[in-house]
Amino acid sequence: QVQPVESGGGLVQAGGSLRLSCAASGRTFINYAMGWFRQAPGKEREFVAAISGSDGSTSYADSVKGRFTISRDNAENTVYLQMNSLKPEDTAVYYCAVRAASRISAAAINYAYWGQGTQVTVSS
Repeated sequence: QVQPVESGGGLVQAGGSLRLSCAASGRTFINYAMGWFRQAPGKEREFVAAISGSDGSTSYADSVKGRFTISRDNAENTVYLQMNSLKPEDTAVYYCAVRAASRISAAAINYAYWGQGTQVTVSS
């Protein structure tokens, strides 16, 4: 059974930084795309960033471009989300997801495995 586990969330002031990690156990994800999504209270889950399982290409939501960076360490089966210049509107539960395919997708329905989420709170 595949199980992504997120860590690194917390409380930070606006303008600060956090680094989220997602360690995926159960099998090797070297060829699988991995993504980050987030869900704020009362809102739909939304795409944040994704990284390809083949060539390392990345994709970002417009709201985080230039501030967030997704990366992966295949040897450690881990994906990271470096979040800089955080804003109060970034407050949400952040979820790591694994897609059983190498190509990037921004659609949550295309991801088969999900973590439990980690809370990120940005104070103004």
